[in-house]
Amino acid sequence: MAELNIQADSVTKGYRERLTEGRWAMAHLVHVWHERNGWSHKVLPALAETLDLGRVHNSQISNLRNGKLASPGPEVFLALGQANAVLHAGLESIRARLGEVHPELLEVLAAGAEPLRNARGEALGAGDLLEIFVGLAPLPPGFDWRIEADEGASLSAALAEHLCGGQSWRQCRDQVMAAYPASKSQRRERFAEVMAGLRDYSAEELDGELLDLHATHQALGGSSRSGAEGFLAELRQKAKGMTAGTQGT
Repeated sequence: MAELNIQADSVTKGYRERLTEGRWAMAHLVHVWHERNGWSHKVLPALAETLDLGRVHNSQISNLRNGKLASPGPEVFLALGQANAVLHAGLESIRARLGEVHPELLEVLAAGAEPLRNARGEALGAGDLLEIFVGLAPLPPGFDWRIEADEGASLSAALAEHLCGGQSWRQCRDQVMAAYPASKSQRRERFAEVMAGLRDYSAEELDGELLDLHATHQALGGSSRSGAEGFLAELRQKAKGMTAGTQGT
């Protein structure tokens, strides 16, 4: 079925369009992956170099995130796939090695080391990443929420209203912050600012935060039956209601 879909798609989509879409899909994937783990663009190259997994430069990761790396060599996908496999296996298998030769990297990964997985829960390999980059495979589940750039402000307001249950931030702060699972101080400060109405999440930030925001919703007693996608739909519905209420006053 997948082969038939690709063949049918190729009738209406030229290879240049497919490559462009794939490059931006990869940019989105790499950006959200880093956002969720709280990584800088130096983390994966350092991991690959330290464990001899392949060679990928800081600038290549940065350009992948920005959709500017048009023709990465196979060694880039090899390094990313190997690094992802290591993360999928868990930090315990590399803790001693990193603790010995790169303790700073171990500290960063201890705070965030979620791998990229497919719908079956398997780690994405070099071939999977290449297929995404050239537009032959879709993004894995949880990485394509399709949050538009102009939704950031309305979804941020809906999120604050939803998680606080209509209370002021001063009243709900302690409970909500305790429910928010991210440990990185930068992310916690940003979350608190959004909840207090001091700033909004961008669409890309929401992409990276959604799983933890859904976990916060669950920790506060919210339903988990529809998953993160259902939670996003609920926020969108609330945002529409808030917008309609504002326009009606």
